[in-house]
Amino acid sequence: MKLQQLRYIWEVAHHDLNVSATAQSLYTSQPGISKQIRLLEDELGVEVFSRSGKHLTRITPAGEQILKIAGEILQKVESIKQLSQEHNNPGRGSLTIATTHTQARYALPDVINGFIKRYPEVSLHMHQGTPMQISEQAADGRVDFAIATEALELFTDLQMMPCYKWNRCILVPKGHPLTKENSLSLEQVAAFPLVTYVFGFTGRSKLDEAFNEKGLSPKVVFTATDADVIKTYVRLGLGIGIVARMAYDPELDSDLVPLDAKHMFKSSTTSIGFRRGTYLRSYMYDFIEEFAPHLTRQVVDSAAHCHTREELDKLFSDMLLPEL
Repeated sequence: MKLQQLRYIWEVAHHDLNVSATAQSLYTSQPGISKQIRLLEDELGVEVFSRSGKHLTRITPAGEQILKIAGEILQKVESIKQLSQEHNNPGRGSLTIATTHTQARYALPDVINGFIKRYPEVSLHMHQGTPMQISEQAADGRVDFAIATEALELFTDLQMMPCYKWNRCILVPKGHPLTKENSLSLEQVAAFPLVTYVFGFTGRSKLDEAFNEKGLSPKVVFTATDADVIKTYVRLGLGIGIVARMAYDPELDSDLVPLDAKHMFKSSTTSIGFRRGTYLRSYMYDFIEEFAPHLTRQVVDSAAHCHTREELDKLFSDMLLPEL
């Protein structure tokens, strides 16, 4: 059994069983990958993948277990590489982050700008996607950190740490009837067509929960993953917007009026997560602390040694999180 073979089956499984795409991503040949997978299966005496002709169709039950262990082995190999690089070149390496548009656009720019200035020899990469995609990428080891509000808790392989709390605002054009109200109610908001995030994005579940508790069925006429897109359609008069409060820019959005909504919706918590067993370089600790100052190296190490969600919750239960 070769480490290369484990890498091949892992990559094929994470390229939707597309051997051609896997070969392209690994800069090798398709026949070479297929041959090595067959040699591994022959050695093990079980098939990792089921086939229809020359095409892989699914992962076998045995293959699921093999891939899980292969992923753990590959992670340990990566940790060894990171450890050696930390000793040989502590200020050089790479950092890959997966996050949503809202975090990338509004919460991370200053952090990333400062990080790049401090670590000019660290290659920083960012992937944007849905909270589910982000969490999967971190759980699979394809990215170092996942930063999101939703879905992270669904993945038990992730060590999650709370960064900050945030709430929403109602965005309306100037002169809108709601601007004349002293304190908005959910009933008043539900009376207008809504433009907001798609389900599964940026605390959307808290929004739906609030309306459901009041027995209200608001008319959501348009959804998007991008707060800037939502603002565009509010400007067009499609409806009133509900976005993260941090997404309102007083200068760029001066034609819109942000109305306080924190009394109507429960606050949401944005977390940063990394795969259990990940070796964290010094600059990774620094990035986490720059993004969330209460997550010091000591706190992160304590979180990394938590084995259950209950232990993590207890660690952060008395911690006062900042609010954006």
